[in-house]
Amino acid sequence: MSEPILKVEGIQAKYGDFIAVHSATLDVPEGKIVSLIGSNGAGKSTLMDTVAGLHRPSAGKVFFKGEDITGLPAEKIVTRGLSLVPQGSRCFIRMSVEDNLIMGSFPKGVRAKAKDNLEKVYNLFPVLKEKRNDASGSLSGGQRQMVAVGRALMTDPELVLFDEISLGLAPTVIKDIYATIKRLNKETGITVLLVEQDTQRAMKTGELCHVMLKGEVVLSGPPKELGDDEIKKAYFGI
Repeated sequence: MSEPILKVEGIQAKYGDFIAVHSATLDVPEGKIVSLIGSNGAGKSTLMDTVAGLHRPSAGKVFFKGEDITGLPAEKIVTRGLSLVPQGSRCFIRMSVEDNLIMGSFPKGVRAKAKDNLEKVYNLFPVLKEKRNDASGSLSGGQRQMVAVGRALMTDPELVLFDEISLGLAPTVIKDIYATIKRLNKETGITVLLVEQDTQRAMKTGELCHVMLKGEVVLSGPPKELGDDEIKKAYFGI
Protein backbone atom coordinates (compact mmCIF):
# COMPACT_ATOMS: atom_id res chain seq x y z
CA MET A 1 0.00 0.00 0.00
CA SER A 2 1.10 3.58 -0.61
CA GLU A 3 1.99 6.05 2.13
CA PRO A 4 -0.94 7.37 4.19
CA ILE A 5 -2.36 10.71 3.13
CA LEU A 6 -4.36 10.69 6.39
CA LYS A 7 -3.25 9.38 9.78
CA VAL A 8 -5.58 9.37 12.77
CA GLU A 9 -3.85 8.55 16.04
CA GLY A 10 -5.74 7.91 19.27
CA ILE A 11 -8.53 10.39 18.60
CA GLN A 12 -11.04 10.94 21.38
CA ALA A 13 -14.15 13.06 20.82
CA LYS A 14 -16.80 14.03 23.35
CA TYR A 15 -20.23 15.62 23.52
CA GLY A 16 -20.22 17.03 27.02
CA ASP A 17 -19.41 14.09 29.29
CA PHE A 18 -20.36 11.52 26.65
CA ILE A 19 -17.38 9.99 24.85
CA ALA A 20 -18.48 9.24 21.27
CA VAL A 21 -15.01 8.26 20.02
CA HIS A 22 -12.72 6.66 22.59
CA SER A 23 -9.33 6.13 20.98
CA ALA A 24 -9.58 5.76 17.22
CA THR A 25 -6.52 5.06 15.09
CA LEU A 26 -6.48 4.47 11.33
CA ASP A 27 -4.52 5.17 8.15
CA VAL A 28 -5.80 6.11 4.70
CA PRO A 29 -3.25 5.36 1.94
CA GLU A 30 -2.93 7.98 -0.78
CA GLY A 31 -4.84 7.33 -3.99
CA LYS A 32 -6.93 4.48 -2.54
CA ILE A 33 -10.58 3.93 -1.68
CA VAL A 34 -10.85 3.05 2.01
CA SER A 35 -14.02 1.93 3.79
CA LEU A 36 -14.92 2.63 7.41
CA ILE A 37 -17.78 0.44 8.60
CA GLY A 38 -19.65 -0.02 11.85
CA SER A 39 -23.15 -0.18 13.24
CA ASN A 40 -25.26 2.86 14.04
CA GLY A 41 -23.73 4.67 17.02
CA ALA A 42 -20.23 3.27 16.55
CA GLY A 43 -18.79 6.79 16.29
CA LYS A 44 -18.10 6.89 12.55
CA SER A 45 -19.72 10.25 11.81
CA THR A 46 -18.20 11.89 14.88
CA LEU A 47 -14.78 10.69 13.80
CA MET A 48 -15.32 12.12 10.30
CA ASP A 49 -16.51 15.45 11.71
CA THR A 50 -13.43 15.54 13.92
CA VAL A 51 -11.06 14.84 11.05
CA ALA A 52 -12.78 17.50 8.92
CA GLY A 53 -12.58 20.14 11.65
CA LEU A 54 -16.26 20.31 12.56
CA HIS A 55 -15.69 18.78 16.00
CA ARG A 56 -12.69 19.46 18.23
CA PRO A 57 -11.02 16.34 19.66
CA SER A 58 -10.30 16.02 23.38
CA ALA A 59 -7.25 13.82 22.74
CA GLY A 60 -5.21 12.36 19.90
CA LYS A 61 -3.76 13.67 16.63
CA VAL A 62 -4.82 13.99 12.99
CA PHE A 63 -2.18 14.26 10.26
CA PHE A 64 -2.99 15.15 6.66
CA LYS A 65 -0.18 14.95 4.08
CA GLY A 66 2.24 14.81 7.00
CA GLU A 67 0.94 18.03 8.61
CA ASP A 68 -0.63 18.07 12.06
CA ILE A 69 -4.14 19.47 11.47
CA THR A 70 -5.53 18.49 14.88
CA GLY A 71 -8.15 20.98 16.02
CA LEU A 72 -7.91 23.23 12.97
CA PRO A 73 -11.29 24.67 11.92
CA ALA A 74 -13.01 23.22 8.86
CA GLU A 75 -12.42 26.33 6.73
CA LYS A 76 -8.66 25.93 7.15
CA ILE A 77 -8.66 22.16 6.62
CA VAL A 78 -10.62 22.37 3.36
CA THR A 79 -8.02 24.74 1.89
CA ARG A 80 -5.40 22.02 2.46
CA GLY A 81 -7.28 19.61 0.19
CA LEU A 82 -9.58 17.64 2.52
CA SER A 83 -13.36 17.80 2.00
CA LEU A 84 -16.31 16.16 3.72
CA VAL A 85 -19.60 15.08 2.13
CA PRO A 86 -21.83 14.84 5.22
CA GLN A 87 -24.72 12.41 5.46
CA GLY A 88 -28.18 13.67 4.66
CA SER A 89 -27.76 15.25 1.19
CA ARG A 90 -27.30 18.68 2.75
CA CYS A 91 -27.96 21.52 0.32
CA PHE A 92 -29.10 25.12 0.46
CA ILE A 93 -32.58 24.20 -0.73
CA ARG A 94 -33.63 27.70 -1.87
CA MET A 95 -30.48 28.23 -3.89
CA SER A 96 -30.05 26.93 -7.43
CA VAL A 97 -28.05 23.82 -8.16
CA GLU A 98 -25.27 25.86 -9.74
CA ASP A 99 -25.09 28.33 -6.84
CA ASN A 100 -24.84 25.39 -4.42
CA LEU A 101 -21.93 24.02 -6.41
CA ILE A 102 -20.17 27.37 -6.67
CA MET A 103 -20.34 27.66 -2.87
CA GLY A 104 -17.70 24.93 -2.84
CA SER A 105 -15.21 27.14 -4.65
CA PHE A 106 -14.81 29.70 -1.85
CA PRO A 107 -11.20 28.78 -0.88
CA LYS A 108 -8.84 31.32 -2.47
CA GLY A 109 -6.67 28.63 -3.99
CA VAL A 110 -9.50 27.21 -6.11
CA ARG A 111 -11.53 30.27 -7.09
CA ALA A 112 -9.64 30.64 -10.35
CA LYS A 113 -10.49 27.02 -11.19
CA ALA A 114 -14.21 27.37 -10.43
CA LYS A 115 -15.35 27.35 -14.06
CA ASP A 116 -13.23 24.31 -14.98
CA ASN A 117 -14.22 22.44 -11.82
CA LEU A 118 -17.87 23.18 -12.48
CA GLU A 119 -17.61 21.58 -15.91
CA LYS A 120 -15.92 18.54 -14.37
CA VAL A 121 -18.83 18.16 -11.95
CA TYR A 122 -21.33 18.47 -14.79
CA ASN A 123 -19.44 15.81 -16.73
CA LEU A 124 -19.72 13.48 -13.74
CA PHE A 125 -23.39 14.32 -13.12
CA PRO A 126 -25.01 15.46 -16.40
CA VAL A 127 -28.42 15.73 -14.73
CA LEU A 128 -27.09 18.58 -12.59
CA LYS A 129 -26.24 20.57 -15.70
CA GLU A 130 -29.78 20.05 -16.96
CA LYS A 131 -31.14 21.31 -13.64
CA ARG A 132 -28.46 23.92 -12.88
CA ASN A 133 -31.02 26.75 -12.61
CA ASP A 134 -33.52 24.78 -10.51
CA ALA A 135 -33.79 25.22 -6.76
CA SER A 136 -31.97 22.39 -5.00
CA GLY A 137 -35.03 21.78 -2.84
CA SER A 138 -36.95 20.65 -5.95
CA LEU A 139 -34.52 17.80 -6.68
CA SER A 140 -34.88 14.14 -5.75
CA GLY A 141 -32.86 12.77 -2.84
CA GLY A 142 -30.35 11.20 -5.19
CA GLN A 143 -29.89 14.41 -7.14
CA ARG A 144 -29.37 16.42 -3.93
CA GLN A 145 -26.71 13.89 -2.97
CA MET A 146 -25.04 14.54 -6.31
CA VAL A 147 -25.05 18.26 -5.51
CA ALA A 148 -23.42 17.59 -2.14
CA VAL A 149 -20.73 15.46 -3.78
CA GLY A 150 -20.22 18.01 -6.53
CA ARG A 151 -19.87 20.85 -4.03
CA ALA A 152 -17.09 18.93 -2.25
CA LEU A 153 -15.33 18.36 -5.58
CA MET A 154 -15.45 22.10 -6.29
CA THR A 155 -12.85 22.55 -3.53
CA ASP A 156 -10.35 20.64 -5.71
CA PRO A 157 -9.71 18.07 -2.95
CA GLU A 158 -7.02 15.41 -2.65
CA LEU A 159 -9.06 13.47 -0.08
CA VAL A 160 -12.85 13.26 0.21
CA LEU A 161 -14.67 11.83 3.21
CA PHE A 162 -18.09 10.40 2.26
CA ASP A 163 -20.30 9.96 5.32
CA GLU A 164 -23.01 7.37 4.58
CA ILE A 165 -23.97 8.88 1.24
CA SER A 166 -26.25 5.92 0.47
CA LEU A 167 -28.52 6.61 3.44
CA GLY A 168 -32.17 6.73 2.36
CA LEU A 169 -31.48 6.43 -1.37
CA ALA A 170 -32.90 3.96 -3.89
CA PRO A 171 -30.62 1.01 -4.80
CA THR A 172 -30.24 2.17 -8.43
CA VAL A 173 -29.18 5.65 -7.29
CA ILE A 174 -26.69 4.19 -4.81
CA LYS A 175 -25.21 2.03 -7.55
CA ASP A 176 -24.75 5.05 -9.82
CA ILE A 177 -23.16 7.21 -7.11
CA TYR A 178 -20.73 4.46 -6.11
CA ALA A 179 -19.82 3.91 -9.77
CA THR A 180 -19.07 7.62 -10.01
CA ILE A 181 -16.86 7.50 -6.92
CA LYS A 182 -14.87 4.61 -8.39
CA ARG A 183 -14.52 6.48 -11.68
CA LEU A 184 -13.42 9.62 -9.87
CA ASN A 185 -10.77 7.73 -7.94
CA LYS A 186 -9.51 5.91 -11.04
CA GLU A 187 -9.42 8.92 -13.36
CA THR A 188 -8.21 11.65 -10.98
CA GLY A 189 -6.40 9.78 -8.21
CA ILE A 190 -8.50 11.45 -5.50
CA THR A 191 -8.27 9.48 -2.25
CA VAL A 192 -11.63 8.37 -0.84
CA LEU A 193 -12.72 7.44 2.68
CA LEU A 194 -16.20 5.90 2.64
CA VAL A 195 -18.23 5.62 5.83
CA GLU A 196 -20.83 2.87 5.53
CA GLN A 197 -23.14 0.62 7.55
CA ASP A 198 -23.56 -1.73 4.59
CA THR A 199 -20.66 -4.15 5.03
CA GLN A 200 -21.07 -5.88 1.67
CA ARG A 201 -20.96 -2.64 -0.30
CA ALA A 202 -18.03 -1.38 1.74
CA MET A 203 -16.04 -4.57 1.28
CA LYS A 204 -16.66 -4.59 -2.48
CA THR A 205 -15.66 -0.94 -2.89
CA GLY A 206 -12.73 -0.37 -0.53
CA GLU A 207 -9.18 -1.59 -1.02
CA LEU A 208 -8.68 -1.27 2.72
CA CYS A 209 -11.35 -1.62 5.40
CA HIS A 210 -11.53 -0.35 8.98
CA VAL A 211 -14.23 -1.53 11.41
CA MET A 212 -15.43 0.67 14.28
CA LEU A 213 -17.12 -0.57 17.43
CA LYS A 214 -18.11 1.58 20.41
CA GLY A 215 -15.87 4.48 19.44
CA GLU A 216 -12.77 2.49 18.53
CA VAL A 217 -11.28 1.03 15.35
CA VAL A 218 -11.15 -2.65 16.26
CA LEU A 219 -10.20 -4.28 12.94
CA SER A 220 -8.28 -3.14 9.83
CA GLY A 221 -7.01 -4.76 6.67
CA PRO A 222 -7.62 -5.46 2.96
CA PRO A 223 -11.14 -6.92 2.53
CA LYS A 224 -9.79 -10.06 0.85
CA GLU A 225 -7.75 -10.84 3.96
CA LEU A 226 -10.57 -10.31 6.46
CA GLY A 227 -12.85 -13.29 7.03
CA ASP A 228 -16.62 -12.93 7.33
CA ASP A 229 -16.63 -14.26 10.88
CA GLU A 230 -13.86 -11.87 11.88
CA ILE A 231 -15.76 -8.90 10.42
CA LYS A 232 -19.04 -9.89 12.08
CA LYS A 233 -17.33 -10.23 15.42
CA ALA A 234 -15.71 -6.83 15.07
CA TYR A 235 -18.89 -5.19 13.73
CA PHE A 236 -21.25 -6.53 16.39
CA GLY A 237 -18.77 -7.08 19.21
CA ILE A 238 -19.70 -10.74 19.65
